[in-house]
Amino acid sequence: MKFGKYLDKQAKDEWRSQYLDYKGLKDLIKESAREAEASGPAAFSPRTTSLSIVRASKQADAAEERFFQKLEAEVDKVGRFTNRVVSELRQRLANLQPKADKAQQAEGQTEDKKILMEEAKRIGEDYLALEKYANLNYMGVHKILKKHDKLLPHSPCRQFYIAHLHQQPWVQGTYSDVLVQLSNAYSQLRGDSTGQKNEDAAQGFVRSTTKYWVRAEDVSNVKYHILQHLPVFQFDKNDFAGDAQLINSVYFDNENLELYHGRLDKKPNAIALRIRWYGPGEPKKVFVERKTHRESWKGEESVKERFTLDEDKVVPFLEMEYGLEQAVVDLRAAGKSEKEIEKFTELFIEVRQQIDSKQLRPFIRTQYMRTAFQIPFDSTVRVSMDTNLCMIKENPDEGPSCTLAGRWYRDPSLPINRNEVTRFPHAVLEVKLSLGQGQEAPAWVQELLESGYLTEVHKFSKFIHGTCTLFPEMVQAVPYWVDDESVRPSMLLSAPPPRPEPVVPAAGPAAAASFAASASTSRAASGNGQHLAVEVLEEVCDLLGVVVSCGLLFQVSEKLVGGVV
Repeated sequence: MKFGKYLDKQAKDEWRSQYLDYKGLKDLIKESAREAEASGPAAFSPRTTSLSIVRASKQADAAEERFFQKLEAEVDKVGRFTNRVVSELRQRLANLQPKADKAQQAEGQTEDKKILMEEAKRIGEDYLALEKYANLNYMGVHKILKKHDKLLPHSPCRQFYIAHLHQQPWVQGTYSDVLVQLSNAYSQLRGDSTGQKNEDAAQGFVRSTTKYWVRAEDVSNVKYHILQHLPVFQFDKNDFAGDAQLINSVYFDNENLELYHGRLDKKPNAIALRIRWYGPGEPKKVFVERKTHRESWKGEESVKERFTLDEDKVVPFLEMEYGLEQAVVDLRAAGKSEKEIEKFTELFIEVRQQIDSKQLRPFIRTQYMRTAFQIPFDSTVRVSMDTNLCMIKENPDEGPSCTLAGRWYRDPSLPINRNEVTRFPHAVLEVKLSLGQGQEAPAWVQELLESGYLTEVHKFSKFIHGTCTLFPEMVQAVPYWVDDESVRPSMLLSAPPPRPEPVVPAAGPAAAASFAASASTSRAASGNGQHLAVEVLEEVCDLLGVVVSCGLLFQVSEKLVGGVV
């Protein structure tokens, strides 16, 4: 189906006049092509001009000029309409909130609660309809620009205008605060109760976790389905943007990628070690976390443990200069109990020994925006969704490593090269259940899993994906999901350039055969990483076209400062 017909079919009737005038723009492109054909090829210099040369086409209202004027007006129309609808949604939520507060005090499921639930549902459905509206128009602009460059190759504009489009408030902005307000209203009408907070300094907990990929266009649908049953969990209401929180995690490994291969092969007691911090800006307090794999067929569950450190203590801790004795003194000064100190002590000693014996160093960072859904401090059902996921080399290819620079995370002032960052194309959803003996997951969880919005990816790991993508020549094996067509383009964008083939010396046939055999052996020894690099040559042009040369996808990456994209 042609996009014009698709747009007309998908348009919401009451909003029909607010959609991109795709047909009008297409007609102007065709008229521009006819004018260009009639006037013949225009002589021009790419760097100079003349004020006295008479041009073949002198009309002030050329079709192509009218095309750009109309395109700009249409994009502006979409932006104004989006802002208007969002303002209306916010006002409806503001009107709903006091009614929900009042209804919350009533026991049971009253008629007023049912009416308010229906209004909350209508607001949620209108929000999703608005997102579909924005996506249809966004797609329409991409399509019309592609058509322009195809019919008018002498004046390509797609790359420039897409960069301009990405700066529009309705494309760049976030309206997730609407979802947070809607989540709060649903939570009040359900009568959610809060659990008990665990204040342990060192935390150990067992999880039953399943991971899924969610396409970008389905993110809001999935969020809305969840918030009807679980509230958005706001970690810190004073430092919380929209419905999500920025999370940075620096993973450690050594030159043999011992931790990577251990986690990939699911070896018993294989560990992952990371330092994590929350929120934008430079880290102040961090979590040192260790995940240990256990054999599920033995009835064991993998375990995650962690303790906190002040940021200025991290480098001394990694350099074995900040010892247990001083750490215990600091904990007592902070008012921690002896039980908390005992838990901390055991984990502190074990992690310190593992860093020293395995010669671990900062290796790769994962960064994303996390939306968590959970009744506060109730772990029965917890759901998290990670969006804007990227992985970054912690040590730059050019410049001193973190260790040599006396740092534990990458210097934010250093530029990030193309092959030092990879952006994951999907959101990652985790469903975590802590159920009692014989207890089943709630029905709405099963409905979500069967909705068609989720793709289960067994044991997906951000650490593993980032490592195999950014260090292809170091890994001996790769996870199964790298063969998925939906993630290959993003991996190829970050792949290192292929090594040039060695030149065969001008010698006799025997020498040439020996040289070729040696080169073949060298290529075979490089393993799966070289295989990925070779595939870049075969696939990058077909999959990515001019996007790579344009570099638009990396403009944001190059601005990463202090853990903030």
